[in-house]
Order: sequence, then C-alpha cells, then structure tokens
Amino acid sequence: MNSTSTLVERELQLWNKVPQVTIFFWMIKIMATTVGETAADYLNFNLNWGLTITTLAITGLLIVALFFQMSANRYIPSLYWLAVVLISVVGTLITDNLVDNLGVPLESTTLYFSLALLVTFVAWYASEKTLSIHSITTRKREAFYWLAILFTFALGTAAGDLVAESMNLGYLVSAVIFAAIIGLITLAHFRLKLNTVVAFWLAYILTRPMGASLGDYLSQPRSEGGLELGTTGTSIIFIVIILGLVLYLTKTKKDQVSL
Repeated sequence: MNSTSTLVERELQLWNKVPQVTIFFWMIKIMATTVGETAADYLNFNLNWGLTITTLAITGLLIVALFFQMSANRYIPSLYWLAVVLISVVGTLITDNLVDNLGVPLESTTLYFSLALLVTFVAWYASEKTLSIHSITTRKREAFYWLAILFTFALGTAAGDLVAESMNLGYLVSAVIFAAIIGLITLAHFRLKLNTVVAFWLAYILTRPMGASLGDYLSQPRSEGGLELGTTGTSIIFIVIILGLVLYLTKTKKDQVSL
C-alpha cells in the first residue's frame, strides 16, 4: 500500500464515528453491560415501573441519544458511551419482555436474536462490502452498526440467562465461562490469525452475557448466589467508573486516531 492510500485510510479513521478498540473500550463495554442489567432491574423492580413503562422510557432516551450521536460528524466519547449504556438497557428489556411478558422460552429468544444478528450482518456486508468498525464513516454504516449492537445486547441477555438460570450454573460460574471463551477467541485471533472482524463481533456478543452475569453476581442476594450489593449500589459503582474513564478518554484521546 503506497503512502497516499495509507494517508487516506488514516483520514477515514480520524472521522470514524466509533472509538478505536483498546483496553479502555473493553473495560467500558463490560461495565456498560453490567449497568444495563442492574439498571433495568432497578427501574423495573426497585422503582416498580414495570417492564412496559421502563422499556418505553429508556427507549425514548435511547432514540434521543442516537439522534445526537448520529448527527455528530465525529466520535465524541460522552455521546457514544451514553448510547451504548442506554442500548444495553434496552437490549436487556427487549429480551425480558419477550420472556416474562410473552412467555417466549430463552432457547427461542437466543435463536431468534442470533438469526436477527446474522441477517443484519448479511445486509450490512451486502450493502457496504465490509463489517469493519474502523470504517463507520457514513450514516448508513452507523445505522447498521447500532442495529447490530442492539441485537448483540438482546442476544447476550438471552444467552446469559439461558446459561446462568436454565442450566443452573450460577452467576459467577457463568461469568467465568464466558470470560474463558472470550480468552480463547483472543488467543485464536493473535496466535491462529482468526479474522479481526469475526473476533471482534464474537467478543462483543460474549461480553454481554459476561457483564450481565457479573452484574447479577454483584447485585443479587447471597441466597441466590450473589454478593448482595444491590442493583442501586452496583449501578452507581460502575456508572462512576464509566464516567471517570470517559472523561479520561475525552481529555487524552487515547481511543482516537490522530495524524
């Protein structure tokens, strides 16, 4: 690749609408998934909003957040991660509504969201010829990106609940299992040259059930295998850490490409 092509590629990355994949990306992503699980439980049960009201309220906030995110012409850490936290909550609520309100089995929801995610990827690739997150430089690509993110959260919630509850493995064991699988994917990427895009999306999907299992382990009563920190305490702890990291990234720009 000549120097001109490299420069053009780096300029595209400079205006990429999503962050570069660094250790900070995965740290915030995992904590965002945990907040998605605990915040949904807090609004639903602690405040007695119920699934319907909670879903409508958070979905409304997500629509507003995505409007501002997609209207921006560059990656802004605060906007991006606010959208991720809200879409994490909505993804959780979609699965909870299907399972708790409509009685759809976890096995079915896991299958349905797997198919929905696959269809999204096929349509995305057919339209854009790439699934790389390093080229989210148009509104169409960003729309595909956020739709895929939504389905990864819904799928992760269903798969996490299926393993932790239906298979009676418990929250901590489930979190460890998903973390181990992510570790194997990472090893396959660096040692066996697993495709970067495939490795990223597999890890992204699996951090959802890992984060959800971690959130349940921290928040649920000891009688149910948790540490009994409560949904309020767990949510506050992780939100404070997320805010701190987002402020750090906003100042240092460590998750952005610079020329």
